[in-house]
Amino acid sequence: MPKRILFISNGHGEDNHSSHIIRSLWELRPDVEIAAMPIVGQGEAYRRLNVPIIGPTQTMPSGGFTYMNRLLLLGDIRAGIIGLTWEQLRAVQRYAPTCDLIHATGDQVGQAFAYLSGKPFVSFISPLSSLYENHLHLGPIISRLLKSRRCLTVFTRDPATAADLQQQGLTKVQFGGIPSLDRLTPTGKDLQLKLDAPMVALLPGSRLPEAVRNFRLQLQLVQQVTQLPAGDRIQFRAALVPALMQQLPELAASEGWQVDTNGRLWYPAFNNGTDTPVAAEVLCYSDAFNDILHQTTLVIGMAGLAVDQAVAIGKPVLQIPGEGPQFTYRFAEAQNRLLGLSAQTIGTRPATPEILQEAAQRVIETVQDRDYLAACVENGRQRLGAPGASYRIARQLLHYLDELPLEQAVADVDLPHGKGPLNEKTQ
Repeated sequence: MPKRILFISNGHGEDNHSSHIIRSLWELRPDVEIAAMPIVGQGEAYRRLNVPIIGPTQTMPSGGFTYMNRLLLLGDIRAGIIGLTWEQLRAVQRYAPTCDLIHATGDQVGQAFAYLSGKPFVSFISPLSSLYENHLHLGPIISRLLKSRRCLTVFTRDPATAADLQQQGLTKVQFGGIPSLDRLTPTGKDLQLKLDAPMVALLPGSRLPEAVRNFRLQLQLVQQVTQLPAGDRIQFRAALVPALMQQLPELAASEGWQVDTNGRLWYPAFNNGTDTPVAAEVLCYSDAFNDILHQTTLVIGMAGLAVDQAVAIGKPVLQIPGEGPQFTYRFAEAQNRLLGLSAQTIGTRPATPEILQEAAQRVIETVQDRDYLAACVENGRQRLGAPGASYRIARQLLHYLDELPLEQAVADVDLPHGKGPLNEKTQ
């Protein structure tokens, strides 16, 4: 009889992480049955894989970012988040008895769901990192959940967090990584690049309407860059979600740009004080994220996971705060602490013309700084670790499904670190 795993996640990035683990699971063992309970949003990452969703889903006004602004929680409460969460938990508790194992991605909400399922579970605490403060304070609730006998293994997103928690005595912790890196390979998409000029990638995020507002700011920044000396040599490519691509005509018109049916945006030529007219141009794609990320010199990032991926493969990131709810100065500043020297944030409030002017100058300086670009390659590797996370986690799940009776697995979860199947040189 096929084995069955329930994936629980509480966030859009967490859904993404889980989706890549599921894909690797199915590569390794196609007959494993998978179901999911996304606690935040509609679970689109699961739906794209045709993974059954066992309970109700709803997009809340905050978009899941109440941790960035607690006042947003009031809107979620009015929209029924308390009742929704209760129904989701009940769905997990009804479905869990049919499962062999639970996998929970997220912070204490997702881990609590897994614990309350009554089944053994594997934890991936992807939003939590020691890199923010050089030491991770888990807090009493999640500490108790992760130390419970039903929690078999705890995976972290970066090596530093795994080492920190092991030093704190949580011996079942090991480094996982960023699962999506395993499929961040170029596809050979023709980006129409000039070989002798730097390229800057625009990543405005994936959730509308915030991504539209972010992209407006990025287009204004492009205009500022092209007016600077050497700025007209820089090529711009935008990785946009399909829903944003569909809004390009309206967005372009409102910003004074023009657009063609191939996603090419351009700003009418103007005079920059010399005899040479300057025109800004951005080529937009909805199917070239991997290629854009690998070929870019610098990322203008107003996103979460996409920025992490860029840094992990050695790219520098320049951030300008937006209005949110996700990409505010608070979020960008946290990214700075997480990503170290690879991330630069310009401004402490939603970008103004003055902030954009400063950011434009920093773009020019960054693409010309060979030493800094080289340092970002090493920094990304050290802070976020090597690819392979989706397969590391998938193999651990299969280990618990196949090689140990789960009753024995639960009894042995507190064995010293190093006894598990994946603890050899994964850190």
